[in-house]
Amino acid sequence: MTQSVSTPEPVRTVRKVRKPSLGDRLAEQIPRLVVSPTLLIAVVFIYGFMLWTLVLSFSNSRILPSYGFIGLQNYERLFGNERWTVAITNLAIYGVLFVVICLAIGLLLAILLDQKIRAEGFLRTVYLYPMALSFIVTGTVWKWLLNPTVGIQRFVRELGFEDFRFDWLVNSDMSIYTIVIAAVWQSSGFVMALFLAGLRGVDDSIIKAAQIDGASRITIYTRIIIPSLRPVFFSAIIMLSHIAIKSFDLALALTGGGPGFSSDLPAIFMYQFSFTRGQMGVGAASAIIMLMGVMAILIPYLYSELRVKKDDR
Repeated sequence: MTQSVSTPEPVRTVRKVRKPSLGDRLAEQIPRLVVSPTLLIAVVFIYGFMLWTLVLSFSNSRILPSYGFIGLQNYERLFGNERWTVAITNLAIYGVLFVVICLAIGLLLAILLDQKIRAEGFLRTVYLYPMALSFIVTGTVWKWLLNPTVGIQRFVRELGFEDFRFDWLVNSDMSIYTIVIAAVWQSSGFVMALFLAGLRGVDDSIIKAAQIDGASRITIYTRIIIPSLRPVFFSAIIMLSHIAIKSFDLALALTGGGPGFSSDLPAIFMYQFSFTRGQMGVGAASAIIMLMGVMAILIPYLYSELRVKKDDR
């Protein structure tokens, strides 16, 4: 008679899970604690005030905020206001010229610096220096330069050219172009830096292959390098358009919206109607229209960025 021998069951070792200590939990929460004040401030003082401005644009607010709902009356007053029409027209002129000229000058400067010239670092610093100045300083300096009595006009006339005339600053038909001049001077160096970074990122093997095929330098730039900079063009256009739409301090320091309101921009219109003319509802409506303009630029940009990241995955 055989006797069955039972095999002993394996001994299971139970590992005791160590509970996270107070220090571990605190270390885990520190990044959130550090970021939370900034997030709270952004939510309240950016998005909260955006929502408040939207509410005021539908209210009968005058000197002080009021919450009597009047529908779209402020928007009707806004688009029926001649000064707002002038401001929108000026924004179109200023925005198109500002973006196009900055792109042209920035690309040209970047191509010149890309030729491995001497003192490249010094020249790059010189071109970028205007961007380090505030728009108030830029506007004040250019106001002196363009003043017919003390600026460029007087200087050229003292050289012997008595018939020289450059009075755009006091000419209601040309005053908006003085803002373009000052803005281009300040921002073209920044665009140059963007394009220079893009040029340095172009694959050298493609350029060398084109040189072996006998392509000239002009052909290489126009057919190969510049078309490959389309993402840089797109980013520069987005940033410059955003700067143009919210331009306020430069125009205020340079022309103050004058002569009269001939060089008004939407930001100046919004400020003056909200805080100096006692029409806060109309000013809030103009601010919402400006916000819609900025969103019309940012949304396609964000969509393209997210789509590129999704395609890279």
